[in-house]
Amino acid sequence: MLRLSGFSVALALVLVPSGSDALKEGECEVCVNFLSRFYQSLKDSDVKFNSESIENALVKTCNDAKGKENRLCYYIGATNDAATKITNEVSKPLSYHVPVEKICEKLKKKDSQICELKYDKQVDLSSVDLKKLKVKDLKKILEEWGEACKGCVEKSDFIRKINELMPKYAPSAAKARTDL
Repeated sequence: MLRLSGFSVALALVLVPSGSDALKEGECEVCVNFLSRFYQSLKDSDVKFNSESIENALVKTCNDAKGKENRLCYYIGATNDAATKITNEVSKPLSYHVPVEKICEKLKKKDSQICELKYDKQVDLSSVDLKKLKVKDLKKILEEWGEACKGCVEKSDFIRKINELMPKYAPSAAKARTDL
């Protein structure tokens, strides 16, 4: 009889979900970085910490978001074209100063795609050999700068355009390249 109850306790411990739903290192990097910067901007501004004003500020911030951060905004419903709206899952906890990691954990349970977002690797323009990059990567550099290369056909055209614009968008990299 005693052995049977010990077995049932062990079985119950195995079946009960553990509290290890915490984010692992590097998981949900876009969510954590974006919400951390957003929360800091709220603290630095005069925004009242209530759910409605935070939600309005979130939508406003998401209007300027680009790339993976824009995709995150889409997933939480803070963009105009979003199909669902779970912005209250962000604004309400932030109004109570809940850590952004905990908010991202909760969002992961609602939509696992949120934590699958990862930032693209950044190219170190000061040391990379542009001739060794793919045209796709060269186009991405220009796109991040908000520039287009009209009439560019050859790889050398893209490289020339990047070298032209580098002093404007990456002055430290341009200076490092001329020092070489």
